[in-house]
Amino acid sequence: MQQRTSISQRRACFLVGLSRASFHYRSTVSQSDVTLCERISALAYERRRFGYRRVHQLLRREGIHVNHKKVYRLYRDAGLAVPKRKRRKGVAVERQPLVLPEAANQTWSMDFVMDALASGRRIKCLTIVDDFTKECLDIPVASGICGDQVVRTLEAIAAFRGYPQAVRTDQGPEFTGKALDRWAYDNDVELKLIQPGKPTQNGYVESFNGKFRDECLNEHWFRDLAHARQIISQWRRDYNEQRPHSALNYQTPLEFAADYRCGTDGTTLTDITKR
Repeated sequence: MQQRTSISQRRACFLVGLSRASFHYRSTVSQSDVTLCERISALAYERRRFGYRRVHQLLRREGIHVNHKKVYRLYRDAGLAVPKRKRRKGVAVERQPLVLPEAANQTWSMDFVMDALASGRRIKCLTIVDDFTKECLDIPVASGICGDQVVRTLEAIAAFRGYPQAVRTDQGPEFTGKALDRWAYDNDVELKLIQPGKPTQNGYVESFNGKFRDECLNEHWFRDLAHARQIISQWRRDYNEQRPHSALNYQTPLEFAADYRCGTDGTTLTDITKR
């Protein structure tokens, strides 16, 4: 402005709303600030999820006494702010009551259960339950299970059992992806998604998962993936064929399913639970 006009510096600062002191101010960075900034950066890279307050406490432990406001300014200027992790948005669905099915294959429930091998490697178990007969239809075990693997498991079950009318799941990415949605559409299966953070809306499989963890996962130490699959398969067979189920008047799931299919006495699950 002064270069193009003949106004004074005082007048130019007044017109743009700038203090003359601010105009003449020149930032100076001391060597101590440079050293402090380097130490703050080193701590921030070492502790990536720590914010400036925790970094300030670490500096104090090292004997560096500095105001937390200065730590914040240097922390911010260095671009070390911890980015907030975005919460995955769930699908907006209405709450559906947990209705007791009246027939086999009316509703299946699915969920994942996590565990670990002796080496510390994580394993993932997909539990699939028929809500009416309480049968455990399958428990595939792997280090990772994607949506396509979920579909292949359901197809293998449906090959000898038929397709269900509905499948109830939570909103995990394996259940809300395109693979399961396409499978459900092609086979006229209704997908019932529960609300995020409401596991009680999938209560039948959650109840099964509690038994599975208490009676199988917590009782065994898996050497490797093959050993885990063997033990879990044996437990699933015992659960279906030998374990009395209190909701079935202490019949096993297979006994109850056989009675239902044969229709020997016309007994339904509702009749049994009312006894």
